[in-house]
Amino acid sequence: MGECTSKACGCKAPPAVATAPAPTLPDGIRTTLAIAKMDCPTEEALIRNKLGGMPGVGALDFNLMQRTLTVTHAPDALEAAIAAIRSLGMEAVLPQNGKGGEKAEPERSPWWPLALSGIAATLAEMVNWLNGGPPVLEALLALVAVLAGGLPTYKKGWIALRNRNLNMNALMSIAVTGAFLIGQWPEGAMVMFLFALAEVIEAKSLDRARRAVRGLMALAPETATVRQADGRWVEVAAAAAPLDARVRVRPGERIALDGILVSGRSAVNQAPITGESLPVEKAEGDPVFAGTINESGSFEYRVTATATHSTLARIIHAVEAAQGSRAPTQRFVDQFARIYTPVVFVIAIGMAVVPPLALGTPWFDAIYRALVLLVIACPCALVISTPVTIVSGLATAARHGILVKGGAYLEAGRQLTVIALDKTGTLTHGKPEQTDFASLTESDETRIRGIAASLAGRSDHPVSQALSRAAEADGIPVREVEEFAAIPGYGIRGQVDGRSYQLGNHRLAEALHLCSPALEARLGELERQGKTVVLLMDNLRALALFAVADTVRETSREAVAELHALHVKTLMLTGDNPHTAEAIAAQVGIDEARGNLLPESKLAAIKSLLSPAAKVGMVGDGINDAPALAQADIGFAMGAAGTDTAIETADVALMDDDLRKLAVFVRIARSTASVLRQNIALALGIKAVFIGLTFAGQASMWMAVFADMGASLLVVFNGLRLLRK
Repeated sequence: MGECTSKACGCKAPPAVATAPAPTLPDGIRTTLAIAKMDCPTEEALIRNKLGGMPGVGALDFNLMQRTLTVTHAPDALEAAIAAIRSLGMEAVLPQNGKGGEKAEPERSPWWPLALSGIAATLAEMVNWLNGGPPVLEALLALVAVLAGGLPTYKKGWIALRNRNLNMNALMSIAVTGAFLIGQWPEGAMVMFLFALAEVIEAKSLDRARRAVRGLMALAPETATVRQADGRWVEVAAAAAPLDARVRVRPGERIALDGILVSGRSAVNQAPITGESLPVEKAEGDPVFAGTINESGSFEYRVTATATHSTLARIIHAVEAAQGSRAPTQRFVDQFARIYTPVVFVIAIGMAVVPPLALGTPWFDAIYRALVLLVIACPCALVISTPVTIVSGLATAARHGILVKGGAYLEAGRQLTVIALDKTGTLTHGKPEQTDFASLTESDETRIRGIAASLAGRSDHPVSQALSRAAEADGIPVREVEEFAAIPGYGIRGQVDGRSYQLGNHRLAEALHLCSPALEARLGELERQGKTVVLLMDNLRALALFAVADTVRETSREAVAELHALHVKTLMLTGDNPHTAEAIAAQVGIDEARGNLLPESKLAAIKSLLSPAAKVGMVGDGINDAPALAQADIGFAMGAAGTDTAIETADVALMDDDLRKLAVFVRIARSTASVLRQNIALALGIKAVFIGLTFAGQASMWMAVFADMGASLLVVFNGLRLLRK
C-alpha cells in the first residue's frame, strides 16, 4: 500500500528526492496513527522521506482518505517516529483501546484571514494599475495579503525545504519571495491569495469524495432495541450488543446489526449493502444486514455478528483498504512527477541565469520568467487527478453493491475481454431439485434411495442436497454412514451397513469401469435434457441413477446479453456434464461451455485465456472455484453479502446474486479510465501551454498560478462526476 489516495488537499507535489524503501521488520509491531494534517501527496512525501531511513521503522502504509498511517516498527521506535512526524508540523495520534487510530479531522481555519488577504491583494493591484500611490503602499498591502493568507504556505514551504523536498508549498514560497525581491509586490500578493483560495476550494471539493465513503459508516444506527435477561426491551449502544442477542426492529427503522430473523415478516430495503433496487421479503430464517432499512412490518432477529464484524463493517474496511492502494496509472503519475518537478526547477534556474549571461537579456525579465516557470513546475493537477478519480469510481461501485478491492482491479476492468462463469450458484440458483429416479437392479427401491440419501446427507454439494431433500420429503429413512470421504470432482463414498458405496457423476462411473452401453444411452438422454445425473454404485455395478435439474436465474440471460453488448466474451466452466453445460449455455446465451471440469481443469482453462493484451475475469462463489478465481486477472465472488471468505478473498465482490452487476462494473471501470485519460490530458495540456507562454514571455505569475490551480480544480470536478453515475 503506502499510497496516495490522497484527498482533501490543496497541496500536491510528490517528493523531489525519492528515498529507498525502509527495511521490513518480520517481528515488527503494526501501529495505526491518525494524522489530521496529512491529506495529500505533499504530506505523505514528507513523512515517507523523514521516516524512511529511521532505525527500527519498517513498512509505511498510507491511507490519505482516512488520514491514517500504519507503521511497522520495533517496540522502542514508535515514540521517535511520532517525534519525527511532529517535527514536520503534524501531530500523530496514538490508537485508543488498541483499535487503531481514531479518525482525524484537521482544524478548519476561519474565513476572515483569506478574505482580508484577497482584499489587500486586490487593492495592491489597483494601486499599481492606477499609479495612485507610493510604492511603499503597494508593498504594505502586499505584505498584509501574504501575512493574512500566506503564512501557512510559508511555514510548510520552509519545512519542505529544510527536508530537501521541492513540493508545491516550497515552490510557491520561492516564487512569491522572488517576486517581492524584484519589486513585483502586487503580483506576488495576488499569487499567494489565489493559491490559498484554490487550496480551500480544492479541499472542500475533495472532501466530497471522503463523504462518499463516510456515508457508508453512517448507514448503521448507533443504537438497537435489545431484549434483556428479565424480558424487558431496552435501547442500548449497537456496539455493546453481544452475539445471539435478540433485537427488535420497528417499521421504518434501520437495522443495526447482522442477524437471522427469528420472529415476524417484513420487506427490507437492502440497497445500501447489495444495491438491489427493490425491497426483499424476509421471513424466519432469512439473514438481515446492518445498515439496511425495514420497510414494513415489525420483526425480531438474533445477532450473528458484532458491530465491528458486520457485513457493512467489512465493506467499509475493504473500501478503505482499496483507497490506500495505488492503481497502475497513479504509480506512473507519481513516478513521472518525481522526475518532472526537479527537472523544471533546474530549467527555471537556467532560465534565470543563462539568458542574461549568454544573450544579454535583462536580469529582471529572466528572473521573472523563471519565477513563472517555478509556479508551473508544480505537478499538482497531475498528481491529484488519479486518486480522486479512482476513489470516486470505487465509491460509485460500492453504491451499486459492487465491492472492488483496489484501484488496480478497477483499471483492469476496462480491459476485460473474457468473463468465465461457474454454473451452479452463479448462472443458476444453485438449488437443484430431484426430477428422476430409476433403480438399475431388482433391489428394494426404498432401501436404494435410503443408502443414496444417507451418503448425500453428509455432503454440502447442491446436487447431494437435492437428493437428501427429496428422500426426506418422501419419508425415506436414512442410515449411519462410516468412513465417509469426498472424491473431489467425482462425488462421495462411504460404508453403509458394512458395504462400500459411491455416489457420483458420470465421470466417476467411467473411472470405476461401471458404465455399460445401455447405461450410457440412458445417461445421455437425461443429460441432453439439461439434467445432472448421479449414480449410486457399489464396487461391482451401478445400482440406481438420480437426475436433478437446476433453474437458471432470471437475470442470467440479461446479464450475458449486456456483457456481449460491451464486447465481452462469455464462457461457462463447470464440473457438470457437457450436455447439461451446453443446455444451460443455450438458455442464457453463453458463447462457449466446457463441462466435466475438475478444479484444476478450470484453473488450466483460465491460464489458457490469459494474455498481455487482454484481461480475463472469473465468476464463482469465492470458495469452490478458488484456484480459478485466484488465477484470473479479476476474480468475482457472487452473493458476497454476509460471507466473510468471499469479501476477503475476491478481487471484486458482487454483494447480491445479480449477474447484471458484471456489466455495471465494466461500465464503471471504462468510465473511470476515460475520466483518468481526460484528467491527465487536461493537466499536461495546460502545463504545456503555459510553459510555452512562459518561454515566449507572455505569461504572468498570477496567470500561471490561476492556470495551475484551475487545472487542479478541473480534474477534481471531472473526477467527482463519477459519483453521479
